[in-house]
Amino acid sequence: MDFKELLAYKKAFALAMKIYSISKSFPKEERYSLTDQIRRSSRSTCANLAEAYRKRIYPKHFITKLTDSDGENSETAVWLDFALACNYLQKEEHESLYAESLEIGKLLNYMMNNPDKFGSSKDF
Repeated sequence: MDFKELLAYKKAFALAMKIYSISKSFPKEERYSLTDQIRRSSRSTCANLAEAYRKRIYPKHFITKLTDSDGENSETAVWLDFALACNYLQKEEHESLYAESLEIGKLLNYMMNNPDKFGSSKDF
C-alpha cells in the first residue's frame, strides 16, 4: 500500500486543499503570517504522515513522525481558531474545518497506538 491510500493522508490532504482555497480570501497583510502558517502546518501534516509511513519498519521513527504529523495538525487547528477570531472565517466554516482536523487527529492517534496494523511493531 502507498501512503496516499491511508485514510488519514486522504483526509489531511483534502483539509490542506480546503485551507489553501479559503485562505486565498485572507487579507494581504496576513500573507506572511497567518496565511503562510496555516498553509504550512496543514501541508506538513501530510508530509510528516508520508515520512512516517516510509519509516514504518522502524517503530520508534514511525511513531515519532506520526507525533510530528499530529503536532502539525494541532497547529492547524490553532490557526483556524485565529482565523475565526479575526473574522476571516465564518463560524460554520470554522466548525467544519475544525471537525475535520479533529478526525485527522483521531486517525493519527489510532496509527500511533496500533503501529503493527501499518507494518510496524509496538515491541521496541
